[in-house]
Amino acid sequence: MRLAIMQPYIFPYIGYFQLINSVDKFVVYDNIQFTKKGWINRNRILVNNRDEYISLPLKKDSDYLNVNERKLADTFKTDRIKLLRRITESYRKAPEFSTVYPLLEAIISNEEENLFGFIYHSLQEVCRFLDIKTEFVISSAVPIDHGLKSQDKVIAICKALGATVYVNPIGGLELYAKDDFKKNGIELNFIKSAPVEYAQFNNEFVPWLSIIDVMMFNSKETIQRYLQLYTII
Repeated sequence: MRLAIMQPYIFPYIGYFQLINSVDKFVVYDNIQFTKKGWINRNRILVNNRDEYISLPLKKDSDYLNVNERKLADTFKTDRIKLLRRITESYRKAPEFSTVYPLLEAIISNEEENLFGFIYHSLQEVCRFLDIKTEFVISSAVPIDHGLKSQDKVIAICKALGATVYVNPIGGLELYAKDDFKKNGIELNFIKSAPVEYAQFNNEFVPWLSIIDVMMFNSKETIQRYLQLYTII
């Protein structure tokens, strides 16, 4: 069984979904510390031919809380309308707007106030739209010692779920040792995304934007081909 583990990101780039699609089970960390200025509650879309951030506003709270302990700001009840309007203004002339916007509207209109719950639901809905069948698992539900860190925690999750192959983004090449995984009966692989390029209103291409951008400019069938554009090492 092939397994991957990642932090929860809102509308992540296509490489995140390539990783999900490459495995049988995908574990989403909920009991890890929230990091500011990362990708958990923000991403980038195309606005007037440039990349700009969109974000989920959060209630002010301790910087040491886990992702599953953070809440969306009360203002999101109105901010979500502004976010949907911004997406509409940016992509209303995109070829797949009429197909994709109802999905985004349903996700962003979700009444869930917990940050992790909101993002987890969004990831599942995008995967359902793209026909990605991978099973999702929430990390805190896995019966391990959750005080473990880094590689030790990954190996423990793999063993608890019966994984024989663990797939990690190429950025983790320096973090994990294949021999340590092998000693535990697990094959360690790394996934490297190939460049994905498509027309964005006939302008110079801006790469690695949110999956929102990919879906707005490409049919589901084309995206499913993009999901295979990677190498495993």
